[in-house]
Amino acid sequence: MTEQKVAVVTGASSGIGAATARRLAADGFEVVLTARRTERIEALAKEIGGRPYTLDVTDRAAVDAFAAEVGRVDVLVNNAGGALGAESVENGDPADWRTMYEVNVIGVLHLTQALLPALRATGGGTVLIMSSTAALAAYEGGGGYVAAKHAVHSVAQTLRLELVAEPVRVIEIAPGMVKSEGFALTRFRGDREKADAVYAGVAEPLTSEDVADTVSWAVTRPAHVNIDLLVVRPRAQAANHKVHRAS
Repeated sequence: MTEQKVAVVTGASSGIGAATARRLAADGFEVVLTARRTERIEALAKEIGGRPYTLDVTDRAAVDAFAAEVGRVDVLVNNAGGALGAESVENGDPADWRTMYEVNVIGVLHLTQALLPALRATGGGTVLIMSSTAALAAYEGGGGYVAAKHAVHSVAQTLRLELVAEPVRVIEIAPGMVKSEGFALTRFRGDREKADAVYAGVAEPLTSEDVADTVSWAVTRPAHVNIDLLVVRPRAQAANHKVHRAS
């Protein structure tokens, strides 16, 4: 009997992470859900038959303890991340920049380093890194987030080179405008008006489920097929700075 494959999803308490956990469970994976919000991941784990694990990806000791307990891992979805603020580089808060770098970049480093032995042990593991179109092009007011996502894009590229002789794939998915739970609201520190303005006039921004669908497709390709970089945007967004908004 074939052993059930296991997917670890970070940042699984809401948005893209929660949608990805649901989708991978539907695909037949046993999903290990990690996030800082215990109640949310426990409720979702109960819904999909997964395993919840409260985890701050920036805490290396906690990540190492998790890695020692989790057991088999076939897929790691490095999804935890986020943006803070929309100030110019000149006016940006260094504390916000540091937080974004710690979560978006160092968090990916921690989980990837800690779980690579388990991924190797399956003979066909997958590391998936959720970046952003901000990883590929800058935009005004996005300096700290752009810098962090450019860094994690470089991590994905470098890791792929370093693991080319091993049975571990490295996939990067870069979503554009996604109207996901909490992303813009967190970025604008709870200001609902500013958060809603991001999507104003856009008929159909991406949903978390749209991105989860791309994760599912990428990680379920045959083991010899690697999706190096998948950029996914709503049709209304031609570039970070070019969005069609209905008048």
